[in-house]
Amino acid sequence: MNHAWDDTVDVVIGGSGGAALAAAIAAADAGLSVLMLESTDRWGGSSAMSGGGLWLPNNPLMRRDRAGDSRDEALAYLEETVGDAGPSTSRKHKEAFVDGVDGFVTLAERHGVRFARAKDYPDYYPERPGGKIGRALEVEPFDVRALGEWWETSRGQDGVPLPAKTDDFWLLARAWSTPGGLQRGAQVVGRTVWSLARRRREVGMGAALTASLLQVALGLGVRLWLSAPVEELIVEDGRVVGVATTRDGRRRLIGATGVILGSGGFDHHAEWRLRHQGVDGSASSGSKGNLGSAIALAEGLGAAVALMDDAWWGGSIPAPGPDSSPSFLVSERSMPYTIIVDAAGHRFANESESYVDLGHHMFDHEREVPGRFWMISDARFSRRYLRSFAMDPKGVKQLKQAGILVQSPTLAALAQAIGVPADALAATVERFNGFARTGVDQDFGRGNSAYDRYYADPLVRPNPNLGPLEKGPFTAVQLVAGDLGTKGGVVTDPDARVVREDGSVIEGLYAAGNTTASVMGHTYPGPGSTLGPAVVFGYRAARHLAGKAS
Repeated sequence: MNHAWDDTVDVVIGGSGGAALAAAIAAADAGLSVLMLESTDRWGGSSAMSGGGLWLPNNPLMRRDRAGDSRDEALAYLEETVGDAGPSTSRKHKEAFVDGVDGFVTLAERHGVRFARAKDYPDYYPERPGGKIGRALEVEPFDVRALGEWWETSRGQDGVPLPAKTDDFWLLARAWSTPGGLQRGAQVVGRTVWSLARRRREVGMGAALTASLLQVALGLGVRLWLSAPVEELIVEDGRVVGVATTRDGRRRLIGATGVILGSGGFDHHAEWRLRHQGVDGSASSGSKGNLGSAIALAEGLGAAVALMDDAWWGGSIPAPGPDSSPSFLVSERSMPYTIIVDAAGHRFANESESYVDLGHHMFDHEREVPGRFWMISDARFSRRYLRSFAMDPKGVKQLKQAGILVQSPTLAALAQAIGVPADALAATVERFNGFARTGVDQDFGRGNSAYDRYYADPLVRPNPNLGPLEKGPFTAVQLVAGDLGTKGGVVTDPDARVVREDGSVIEGLYAAGNTTASVMGHTYPGPGSTLGPAVVFGYRAARHLAGKAS
């Protein structure tokens, strides 16, 4: 079949987030011509809006620091935490991930990407076999002036507009209540002032990650088209040989040796979310462009899918209006002087556990006790700790007007205001306060893990995660099971080739990131467990394709 191609390249990549950018760099570094197609008018996807952490066990920076990790320990930890959750979590997939870490990091560093270790950030189950502290990497603050006009279309503009790092936030949360927090706050301020003094425009976290990777990709000759979705996968003799897209109102056919799908999940595809998960996606913090189109295209060619019932869950504050977004909570729920209760006024989980675990517990518990969840805190929580949802006075006003944030002078009055039985809430708080005084949460073990204590207050004793709720006014903030994106999608082999239900490969088609069923299964082993596999399997896809193209 002869196609009237409007353009031909070695590799077409759908998407422009972490998986897509890693694939683009690896392909271009191998000498291949690359065209990236982004369906929206802004590049970077959920990766640019994220914390930017990459969970990459046994990485080169750890070895330089003699941090004591190994391939065997990483795999033992993955087997312990992930186990067998379907085809994407096989032993070979876990090995492919761990074995691909060196290649990606070394390649990125060779092209000027500056990584830093989050040395204090624990795995989410550090006490389990193979668990460690300090496996996560992030990119150093990046001067976006280097991107020129490209920065103006980055989704990273929705992130933190400062040269802040993921490793800052565990201390910034208590910037005015502990010496360590105060010192880190001063460092961030100093870093920002120094950046401005040098007339730099530095950003951190997910914005820095994607901006740094895009700079490399552009320098290697990669082209990126915005508002140009992958609309069709073109197949010839059973092999994907190109795509159809629309750009500037004109349909274009792009021929390629291979196509890599890195277009995100189906975060905001309400029909799919309801069908597979029972939610509509309105509480998702993922990119609005994540509608599952790449998954649908691959399914149309017979691709297998898995883990469609799961997401990167976590407790979120719902959006107060159509023009606002939900707030995904990480540190706030771990700080002392706060608990999370169900509609009956009872605790149901360890508030400080990993966000995915808390999200799963919220889903499971809501079937038993329907109704709203509330994070309850006393006055010391509000005074002592940085609360991401309360930094904007206008946003706080909207939350109050929507009944999402409620304050009352007494617990009894608060219970009445939020529709929770006052006697039950009082009993829950009294029991929790006893745990706070003894330092042992006998119900859920809050504060037992090093992960719990990462987001905590060391000046609160005997348990840095527990503080009694005693001092009014008291605050209640509604929580829902939100997410950072979906984690189900097409099934791939260890080289990121898309496969059918029978395991056979769809030649010429690769996928990585949230377009695929995650190697992490139903859990979240450590900070950056979304982005770490995304960049590694994006890298592996491009390297395998480069071998085919040579």
